[in-house]
Amino acid sequence: MPELPEVEVARRALEEHCVGKRIVRCSAADDTKVIDGVAPPRLEAALVGRTISAARRKGKNLWLALDSPPFPSFQFGMAGAIYIKGVELSKYKRSAVSPTEEWPLKYSKLLVVMDDGLEFSFTDKRRFAKIRFLDNPEAVPPISELGPDALFEPLHLDDFVESLSRKKAPIKALLLDQSFISGIGNWIADEVLYQARIHPMQTASMISKEKCKALHQCIIEVIEKSLEVGCNSSQYPENWIFHSREKKPGKAFVEGKKIDFITVGGRTSAYVPELQKLDGIDATASRAKISKEQSKSNKAAREVDDDEEEAKPAKRGRKQLVKATHEIQEDEEDTKESKRGRKQPAKTSKGSWKKAHHSSEGSGDDDSDDEAVDKVVAEQGKRRDPKQPAEAKSSSDKGGSAAPAKRPQRKKRQL
Repeated sequence: MPELPEVEVARRALEEHCVGKRIVRCSAADDTKVIDGVAPPRLEAALVGRTISAARRKGKNLWLALDSPPFPSFQFGMAGAIYIKGVELSKYKRSAVSPTEEWPLKYSKLLVVMDDGLEFSFTDKRRFAKIRFLDNPEAVPPISELGPDALFEPLHLDDFVESLSRKKAPIKALLLDQSFISGIGNWIADEVLYQARIHPMQTASMISKEKCKALHQCIIEVIEKSLEVGCNSSQYPENWIFHSREKKPGKAFVEGKKIDFITVGGRTSAYVPELQKLDGIDATASRAKISKEQSKSNKAAREVDDDEEEAKPAKRGRKQLVKATHEIQEDEEDTKESKRGRKQPAKTSKGSWKKAHHSSEGSGDDDSDDEAVDKVVAEQGKRRDPKQPAEAKSSSDKGGSAAPAKRPQRKKRQL
């Protein structure tokens, strides 16, 4: 996201190359989300024939002062950028547009052609930027709501310390508040807090005067250094956290010290715990919070352990049930095998009965005859399907029709 240094580099380029020149042609994209409050055709017609008298900026907003109002203003948003054809503006994620590159650029929202043939374009590929056409950009939002510019209107040290002493917000969130100081974004805030050795969550009013002084100085130095090298990030000092703040957690280090990431003011914040420590009541509150979170974590862990212990008997019970089920199934299989083993005698039960009957005749034992017959009939009854009537036996056994089992007739005994 463009911050004060990137927008200032664009302002300086426009001032150097475009001031004093007349606009002869203009092309505005049909994108009313970016071109706000004015129809693109009207914006084009209003700019043609006008002369640029100055390029101005406050915070992350830039506008062109023309020979008469209204003036076009540019709010850069997440990905807004100014390009001048053939002119290198910023080496930080941008470069000069070469003669072979597509022009106008793919995401151009406003293309302006000057009377000497110079062209510049305002682009925005993410469509969070705004182009407005205003009589006095400084008198209306968002510019009218901005705090002092971090570069053009730096607070005096005493005023800065006094202002912080009245704020109860975390210092990182306060630096991102454009109504407090305008122009500081996420990477500058992380950098100045690291250089001043201040924790991002430190309450602003709790920062010592010495650290307030260090922070005040670091804001000036970081902005001036980034402008000195034209926002060429490869030329930023090696001891800046900037070079590692976009790396993954666990792989981010600066001067051999680990970088951690937390969320402050809704933004991801990079800091070095070893060097940026909470002071005073913030440290006490932080320790209490950590202790409370650890207590909750330990309690949750104990509950999980208890649940696992309670689950073990149930698991053992299930294992025993499964084992018992297997034993029952094995018993049933054994029973089936036993029954299948008795089927052959059962098929010849009539002959067996006769043999038994003949053998019993010599003994003259009526009760033995009855018991033999009853036993055969009982075995046949066990083999029947319990769901079918006793008289109806499936024909599939012998491939014929079902027929009721007949009890063999007993011979009359010879008296």
